[in-house]
Amino acid sequence: MTASLRSTRRGLIAVLAYAALAGAVALCQFPVRGAEVADHVGASDPAVLKADYLRKLSDYQNARRQFEAVAQPYWNSIAQMRKSRNTKRRNAEAVGLADYVLDQPPVYQGPPKPVDPFPPPGPSTPPTPIPVVADLIRSAAEQFRFVPEQPKSEIEFKKVYAKFASGAGITKEQAVRIYGFEAGGNGKFDVQAGLEYDTPGAHAISTALGYNQLLSTNSVELLAERGDRFLQLLGAKRSALHGDAKAAIDAKIAIVRQMVDFSRSVPDDWSEHERIANTPKGFAIHALNLDIDIGPMLQTQKLLDSVLFARRKARPQPLTAAELEMMNLTGDGNGFDMISLPTDLRDQVPTSNFFQRNGYERNGVAIRNNTVQKLIAATDRKMDKEAQLPGTTDLAAAFSD
Repeated sequence: MTASLRSTRRGLIAVLAYAALAGAVALCQFPVRGAEVADHVGASDPAVLKADYLRKLSDYQNARRQFEAVAQPYWNSIAQMRKSRNTKRRNAEAVGLADYVLDQPPVYQGPPKPVDPFPPPGPSTPPTPIPVVADLIRSAAEQFRFVPEQPKSEIEFKKVYAKFASGAGITKEQAVRIYGFEAGGNGKFDVQAGLEYDTPGAHAISTALGYNQLLSTNSVELLAERGDRFLQLLGAKRSALHGDAKAAIDAKIAIVRQMVDFSRSVPDDWSEHERIANTPKGFAIHALNLDIDIGPMLQTQKLLDSVLFARRKARPQPLTAAELEMMNLTGDGNGFDMISLPTDLRDQVPTSNFFQRNGYERNGVAIRNNTVQKLIAATDRKMDKEAQLPGTTDLAAAFSD
């Protein structure tokens, strides 16, 4: 039996095992015992409150155990089938509908985890705050004595980005529609996820930054893998400068070279890049997205790497903006897996096939639009809507210029 057949067989066994277990578990209800309400006298009695909490906790734990008995085999089958598809593609074998898990992932419907009314004493560790633009700029100054050269206007940044992206082979449609989707149609060069709109209580939800919403890990990884190219481009610009401008870019090149060295101080691996990206020096590297020279390079390269990935896989036709966004959203491998589905099969394959479990369960868009066809259609609809906003039309004009 070939390795490919063994892999496929393991994937099918995993799916069949999941289906059998899901059918068995579906016959029973999660044990939700309804919260007993203490009488008026006992409602503030610590003993009554603690006993009520322990009952609710037991109900929650029992429900989670039954849910995990279904959920874990499902996600194991997702991973096994993904591995099988990758093997088949490496061996130039056809991939079809039978190579995907066609059931939707199970949804937890038991009671919520209760809150302990008497938590154990001792200091609690507050969550680490997500750095915002001001923090990135501060880290750049402290770690590398670097101050990003920010654009004099938003239009200036858009023009530089459009020129660089079009020169790299990113089409106007791809760049403009992805900008609309990722940056909300009006996002500025320093727009951060969670802060797209000026609303009370808005807060950063990730380090995703700029027109294409690069994470700090993306910035570190791009510098590690493409740093030499960025330095070459800065050097080309230097050759046309004189006096103070030439001295300024010399200083910038020296600092970027230090950042490249730091990004390469660990193996070229996403988890290693993620680890150093969430340090002061990693945040300093992320601040490069704010620089008028380097920001457009980073934002473009993220899309360009996906285009080149598809080209290496012998993708016969150009990527639509929505297809390129699928690769931007889920990573090149999973995204290419998704867009490789023939159009007539896209309404049958759940989006869960292209995510890790944790990523899927945090992604409301992928959950609501739970097949490939629905997700791509929803992405196109959002792109159509955002295309009407001033920021998107300005970027389109910059490409036309």
